Amino acid sequence: MRRLVAALGLALSVLLVSPSWAQEASGPTVNINTAGAAEIAEVLQGVGQAKADAIVAYRTEHGAFASVESLAEVKGIGASTLANNQGRIVLE
Repeated sequence: MRRLVAALGLALSVLLVSPSWAQEASGPTVNINTAGAAEIAEVLQGVGQAKADAIVAYRTEHGAFASVESLAEVKGIGASTLANNQGRIVLE
């Protein structure tokens, strides 16, 4: 029982860590509203040149992304890609 309580305490402390730490731990960031396809492909995990080109084309046609979640509107970008890059994608 003590181990369970200790494990839960550790898990809770990880969840309460500041967002700035989470961002640093996930690596570099990229502004999806201003970056070129090459930078997007370089920074985002699981996003190659073709998907990065699609992101830029979508942005050019539809305007700036209003939220990180709106990136899922781009064909080939799904929930798992967004989850894998949480903290790497910025809008400003």
